[in-house]
Amino acid sequence: MAAETFVTRAPDDVRIIADRHGDPDARAVVFLHGGGQTRRSWGRAAAAVAARGWQAVTVDLRGHGESDWADEGDYRLVSFAADVHEVLRTLPPNPLVVGASLGGFTAMMLAGELAPEAAGAVVLVDIVPNMEVAGADRVLAFMAEKMETGFDSLDEVADAIAAYNPHRPRPTDLNGLSSNLRRRGDRWYWHWDPQFISGPEHQGPMEIYDVDWLNAAVQTILDGGVPMLLVRGQLSDLVSGERAEEFLGRFPQVEFVDVAGAGHMVAGDHNDIFADAILGFLTRHSG
Repeated sequence: MAAETFVTRAPDDVRIIADRHGDPDARAVVFLHGGGQTRRSWGRAAAAVAARGWQAVTVDLRGHGESDWADEGDYRLVSFAADVHEVLRTLPPNPLVVGASLGGFTAMMLAGELAPEAAGAVVLVDIVPNMEVAGADRVLAFMAEKMETGFDSLDEVADAIAAYNPHRPRPTDLNGLSSNLRRRGDRWYWHWDPQFISGPEHQGPMEIYDVDWLNAAVQTILDGGVPMLLVRGQLSDLVSGERAEEFLGRFPQVEFVDVAGAGHMVAGDHNDIFADAILGFLTRHSG
C-alpha cells in the first residue's frame, strides 16, 4: 500500500509534511529523522512496522525535506518538539516515538518537558544526553562542507557519503540519493535549510548540549512510566560504549539493543536488525 502524505500546521504556521503507512486507526509509531535527513530515511523500517499491523508515520522536521523552512530561522529543539506534538494530536493515543539523533533529542524535549503525556513509549536511536561531542562535530562538518556550493553530480554525493561512512558499501543505484537533495541549475544541494546550522545561535538547537537538562528530561519520561529503548550502532562515534554504559547505569530501566556493524545511521546500516528491535519493543509494550 502506498504511503499517504498529510500536512500539519505548527504553532507558528510552518507546514510539517508526513507520510502515513498502514492502518490510520492503528496505534502509531512516529519516526523522527536526524539533522540533515528527511522522512525518506525511514522508508524500509516504516514499511516493516506497517506490515505488522501498526500505523507508521514518518515526519519531515521543519527545515528538512518537504516541510517548510522557518522564516526566522527558528530551529530550536523546543520548536521541533512543538511541531511533532501537533502531528501527534492527529493520531490515536499513546503513540511510540522513534527518534534518531536530532529526532531523539526532539523526543526527549517532547515527552520530557513539553507534553509528558504525549508518547506511550520512546525509542532513542544512537543518541544519549551525554553524546560524544567530537562525533557531533564530525556530523556538522560533513553537513557544512558542501552546504553552500552543492555537488556536481550524484556520483560526487555518493563519494562524499562513502568517505563519511566507510563501513557502509557505496550504493550502486544512485537514484535513492535524490530524495535527500534538490537540483538547482546544474548542481545538487542538500534538501534542508542552511540556517539550521548557520543561523543565529539563539535560534538553533543549542539545547542538545545541555546534558543536565536532557538527563532530567529522560528521568521525567521514565518517572511517568513511559517505556524507553536505546538502539546503538556499535561503530557509532556519537554514542561510544562508555557513553552507553553511563546512560544505562543512570537509567537501568531503559532497554538496550547494540547493533553490530552499524554506525550512527543505524536504520540505514542494518535495517532488518533495527526493525526487529523496534517490533520486539512494540510487542512488549503494546498494552
